Amino acid sequence: MNQTSKVLIVDDEPNILLSLDLLMRKEGHEVFIARNGIEALEILESKVPDLVLLDIMMPDVDGYQICRYIKSTERLKHARVLFLSAKGKETDIRIGMEMGADAYMTKPFSTRALGLKVKELLLLDLRP
Repeated sequence: MNQTSKVLIVDDEPNILLSLDLLMRKEGHEVFIARNGIEALEILESKVPDLVLLDIMMPDVDGYQICRYIKSTERLKHARVLFLSAKGKETDIRIGMEMGADAYMTKPFSTRALGLKVKELLLLDLRP
């Protein structure tokens, strides 16, 4: 992780976007922001993030669809996906992992726990 990691944050809640943006920038990451699923897909057309912090419940394109798109697109498939969702039932987590997520955290979460999870995921670089 010598170079700056690129992090795409996708959430429709402005307060969560702001706090995640500040946290990721503080950790030294280059950050891209999407306020909904459509914006996320537009960003993914031109950017290849190392990590995507992804909400599930959004009004247009949901997080599951975005995760599937990332994991099925050759140039994006190595991006790590961390679901950040209020959906915390065991079945929700299982579905998220089946969609291809690398990790799943339920809201609310501590910034410390999130920071540790982000570092862990970025160290798991499987790129050829």
